[in-house]
Amino acid sequence: MSRLDRALGLARSLAIYHAIPGRQRRLRRLYAGFVAAGDLAFDVGAHVGNRTRALAALGCRVVALEPQPDFARLMRSIFARQPSVTVIEAACGAAPGRASLNVSERTPTVTTLADGWRAARAAESDFAGVTWNRTLDVEVTTLAALSARFGAPAFVKIDVEGAEAQVLAGLDAAPPALSFEYLPASRDATASCLARLAELGRWRFNWSQGESFAFAEPAWLDAEGLLRALGRARRSGDVYAKRA
Repeated sequence: MSRLDRALGLARSLAIYHAIPGRQRRLRRLYAGFVAAGDLAFDVGAHVGNRTRALAALGCRVVALEPQPDFARLMRSIFARQPSVTVIEAACGAAPGRASLNVSERTPTVTTLADGWRAARAAESDFAGVTWNRTLDVEVTTLAALSARFGAPAFVKIDVEGAEAQVLAGLDAAPPALSFEYLPASRDATASCLARLAELGRWRFNWSQGESFAFAEPAWLDAEGLLRALGRARRSGDVYAKRA
């Protein structure tokens, strides 16, 4: 474990997600279409809490899950004076228990539970130089367990580096809206998420590329239309789903 790598990873994430002007404003404007003051939201894979920050600013109660100890501590510090935010140091998956978390200390945004996802990314040029240099045993909970404890969420944000389908597998009742990360090179993972959502009801979809926090499509799409549209994506981003 490198103390320098950990410090650099923390600093890099804070700069990317909290220090760039305009991002919070765009994020709040986007989320305002899904939540209202008093709503409950889950931030799964909260990292440094930029999404939690936006949801809390809109008046939501937020349950933020982050399995990396350094980042969970940072989140608790950032939101210490906001009783509307609950930070839980845990991952989220298909079933409760324990799991091995693959940590990249220098680039902690790609820390993942998904071994297959990590192996596939290691072969891609976009991930050149990324190393997963540490493994942590972490607690895993489920969306169903969170709902039983805190209530039914109005919105769920999921960003867990390739384990999104497993998180959705632990959902027993569909919220009104949710988001999950996509990667252009990981089309099968997106299709798995869409297949799981189809088991829970009917949905409409849109997507946002990179950190633009703006919908790429003028009209909401069905699942097939979304997959075709993501064929144009050149960067990772988020899929947004709302009940039809």
